[in-house]
Amino acid sequence: MQKRKLIEVALPLEAINRESAREKSIRHGHPSTLHLWWARRPLAAARAVLFAQLVDDPSSRPDEFPTEELQRKERERLHNLIERLVVWENSRDEKLLAEAHAEILKSTDGNPPAILDPFAGGGTIPLEAQRLGLEAHASDLNPVAVLINKALIEIPPKFRDQPPVFPGLADSQIRPWKGAEGLAADIRAYGAWMREEAEKRIGHLYPKATLSDGTKGTVIAWIWARTVTCPNPACGIELPLARSWWLGKKKGKETFVVPSIVSDPTHPSGQRVKFEIGHGKADAPTANTDGTVTRTGARCLACKTATDLKYVRAEGRARRLGSQLMAVVAEGNRQRIYLEPTDEHAAAATIDRPSDVQESALPEEALGFRVQAYGMTKWVDLFTNRQLVALTTFSDLVSEAHKRVLADGGSDAYANAVATLLGFGVSKATDYHNALCAWRSDVKNEGVGHLFSRQTIPMIWDFCEANPMSQSSGNMRDQWTWVSKVLERLTPVVSGRAIQADAASRSYDGFLIATDPPYYDNIGYADLSDFFYMWLRRSLRSIYPDLLSTMMVPKSEELVANPYRHAGKDGARWFFEEGFRRVFARARESARENLPITVWYAFKQSETDESGEASTGWETLLDGMVRSGWMITATWPSHSELGNRLRSIDSNALASSIVLSLRPRSEDAPTIDKRGFITALEDELPDALRKLQQGRVAPVDLPQAAIGPGMAVFSRYSGVIENDGSRMTVRSALARINEILDQVLAEQEGDFDATTRFAIAWYRQHGYGVGTFGDADNLARARNTSVVAMERDAILTSRANRVQLIKPADLPGGYDVFNDSRTSNWETLHHLIKIVEGDGIVRAGEFLQAALSRPDGVVDADLVKELAHLLFRIAEGNGWTKDALSFNNLVTSSPEILEVARAAKKPIQVQEAFDFSEGDD
Repeated sequence: MQKRKLIEVALPLEAINRESAREKSIRHGHPSTLHLWWARRPLAAARAVLFAQLVDDPSSRPDEFPTEELQRKERERLHNLIERLVVWENSRDEKLLAEAHAEILKSTDGNPPAILDPFAGGGTIPLEAQRLGLEAHASDLNPVAVLINKALIEIPPKFRDQPPVFPGLADSQIRPWKGAEGLAADIRAYGAWMREEAEKRIGHLYPKATLSDGTKGTVIAWIWARTVTCPNPACGIELPLARSWWLGKKKGKETFVVPSIVSDPTHPSGQRVKFEIGHGKADAPTANTDGTVTRTGARCLACKTATDLKYVRAEGRARRLGSQLMAVVAEGNRQRIYLEPTDEHAAAATIDRPSDVQESALPEEALGFRVQAYGMTKWVDLFTNRQLVALTTFSDLVSEAHKRVLADGGSDAYANAVATLLGFGVSKATDYHNALCAWRSDVKNEGVGHLFSRQTIPMIWDFCEANPMSQSSGNMRDQWTWVSKVLERLTPVVSGRAIQADAASRSYDGFLIATDPPYYDNIGYADLSDFFYMWLRRSLRSIYPDLLSTMMVPKSEELVANPYRHAGKDGARWFFEEGFRRVFARARESARENLPITVWYAFKQSETDESGEASTGWETLLDGMVRSGWMITATWPSHSELGNRLRSIDSNALASSIVLSLRPRSEDAPTIDKRGFITALEDELPDALRKLQQGRVAPVDLPQAAIGPGMAVFSRYSGVIENDGSRMTVRSALARINEILDQVLAEQEGDFDATTRFAIAWYRQHGYGVGTFGDADNLARARNTSVVAMERDAILTSRANRVQLIKPADLPGGYDVFNDSRTSNWETLHHLIKIVEGDGIVRAGEFLQAALSRPDGVVDADLVKELAHLLFRIAEGNGWTKDALSFNNLVTSSPEILEVARAAKKPIQVQEAFDFSEGDD
C-alpha cells in the first residue's frame, strides 16, 4: 500500500504563504541577488513543498498513530516544524535543518531520493533540496540558468570549509572558515582587484564633477535625453525626448531640470536646448509641463509642434536618434548634488565603440521587447559606447583574475569557480549599465534604476548612465558584495550537479521530480537572457566551452508559447501544450510508485476561452497530466504577494501559482461512470475537507486546495464515462467537485448548536442586513430557538418587525464568555473577530481559552474555525468583501490564537481584559 505524503493531505499553507510574501522584502544574502532570473519561486514555499513531498502523513502510519486524534497531533507537530523551517532567519539553522532531514530519512527508509528539477531556471528548487540535505540535480536548456544553478548547488560544496587564497586573507579570521565563507571572501578580494585595475585603464572616462565650492566630487550618474530633429522645417532644433524633468522629489529638496531655448550658430537650426537645475516647489514641473514625451508623441520645446511617435520610430530606424546630456549627479555629504551638464562631461562619453564587442542581432520580434521599433536592432545598441568599453574591460579582467588565483595557489577547479562568480558580478552589472535605465526621482534615495524591474525590454527616453567606479547604485564593488553575501548564507553540505539538457528528451531514471516549468507566454526566457549571455560568454567561454559554444541562447526547443517563433498564437499554444505533455509523458516512463512528484503552475488571472470561462490554461494542464498517465493527488495555492489573498476575495481570481502533487496512474486503471464518480466524491471529500480546515488553510484558498482530493478521485480512473457515453472532461469534473464542496460545507451546518444554525441560515439570506420578524421567527422555531432569546444573547437586534444580525464591530464591550449562562460558536466567533481586529492576537487567545474552559463545553475551537470557513464561502459568493476579509483573517490567525489559548493557565476575568469602551473598537 502506498503511503500518503504530507503534501497529499494537509499543509500549513497560510504560514508558508506568509513567509513567501515576506521573503520579497529580503535582499542581502538572498539567492535571487546572485544573478537576475525571472519568476523565481519563493525559497520558503519550495522548502516546505519538498519536505512535505517526502515526509509521510501520519494517516499512512497507523501502527504508530492508530487514532484520528493521534494522527492529528502528529500532523500538527509536522506542521509546526514546517512553520519554523520556512522562516528566512532559520534558513541556516543547522539544528533545525538536521531535524527536518531526520524526518525525511524516517519516511524514506533512510534512503531519500535524488531531487531533479528539469526546468531549473533560477535554481530555487535544487537549492532548497540541497538545504534539506538531499542530493540535488538541476537541468535547463538555457545556459544562463545552468550557470546560475552551478553557482548555487555545484560550486560551493566542492570548496566547503576552505579558506580563501587571496594573499593575507586566510589568516584574517580567527575561527575556521565555514561553508562557502572562504570562497565569498575571495570573490570580494579579487573583485576589488578587478575594480582597481579597471580604474587604472578606463578611469579617465569617468571625470569627477566640480562642485559649487570648487571641490571635486565623484559622479554617481549622467542623465541623458534622446533627441530627434524637430520635423517642423521652420524649426529643426534637436528636440530632447524626456518623459520627466524631475531629478528628486524629497519634500523640501525638490530638484528638477529646467530647459530653455538659446541661440547656437554652430547648429543648423541656429538654436539649441540648454539645461539648468531648478529647486523648490515654485517653478517645479506640473502634469502639463513635465517632460516632452507622452504615450502618443512628443512636443517641441521651441516651436511647440506636436511630433507623432511614428516619426520618432522612423528616425530611429534611420539611425538619426541622438542624445544630449541633461544633468550630472554627484556624491555629496549624505545627499545627491545635481549639476548642470558641461562640455567636459559630455565629451568624456564621446568615444568609439570597442572593435571586438559581439554584435549579435536582437530578435525581430519577441515577447516583451519594444526597442526594435526605434532602430535598436543589435544587443550592443542597448548600451552607450562608454558602457561597452567598461563592460568589455571588466569581462576581460575575469580571465586575468583567473590567472591570479592560480598564481596565488588556487587549483584549476578553484580558479574556475572564482572566475565564474566574478563573471556573475559583471553580468549582474549590465542590468544597471545599459542605456535603458531610468533615473529614479521618487524613491527615498534617488538613484539609478535597473532595466529588468519587469521581464521586458521597454523603450526609455531619458536614461541615466551609472558610474561603475562610484560608491552608489550600480557600482561594480557592490555586484561582488551581493554575490559574496549569497555564498555566505548557503548550506553546501551535499553535492549538487547542474547540466544543460532538454526536458523533453533527457533521462529521468533514478530521480524524483520537483519542478517549476514555464507558463505559456508569460516570459520569453531565451530572448531575455541573451542580454546576459553575451557577457557571460565573453568572460567564461574558456571555462565552459561546451555550455557557451553557441553565439546566443538556444531558442527553437524552448518550451514557451512564443507566437513570433511558432506561426502565431494558435501555433504557439499547440507547441507549448504538446511539449508539456511530451515532457511529463517522458517523466512518467520511469516514475516512482512510492513518491509523488511536484509541479508548480502559474495562473494568468484574466485567462478565458471563447465562451468567456476562466482558467482554460489550468484545465489544459490538468488534462495534459491526466492524459500523460498521472494521478493528481493535491493542488495547493501558493502566494508570494500578501495582496493576492485579498484580491482573490475581491475578484474571485485564482492564486498566483499552484503546486500540484502527482503519482503515476496504474496502467490497468479502470473506468467509472458518472454516478460512481459522484458517489466517490461524496464519500471522500468530507474527510479531506475537514483535514484541510483543521490544517492552516485560509478560507480563500480552500476551494483551490479542495480540487486536489477531488481530482485525485477523477484522475485515478482511466476515464469517467458521462451518461451519453462520452468521456468526462476536466472542466466538467471541476464543476462536479465544486458542487460537492458546496454540499459538504452545507452539511457541516448540522454540527453546530441551534443558535449558530439559525444565524448561518439568516446570514445566507440577509448578511448583516435587515429581514422581517416573521421570517426570523419561523426560521428560529425550526431550529428550536427563538428571536427573543437570541436578542437577549446579543446575537441580533429585533425592533419594529425588523431583525438584523449584529456585526462583530457592533458587539457590546465587556463580554464575559466564561460566566455567560448561554453562548454559542457563532457568538464566540464574532467576539473573536472583534478582539483580533481591535486588540490583537494575545487578547483573542486569552478570550478563546476562557471560552474553551466553560463547563458546558459548548464552544469548540474546530467548529469555530469551520464556521469561519463556511461564512467566508457565503460572504464571498454574495460579494460581501469586508465580511469575507474578517472571516479569512480569523482563520489565518487561528494558529497563533490557539497557541496563546493553550499557554494560558486558567480562565481569566475577561470583563476586565476586554472592557471595550466607546471608540476603542
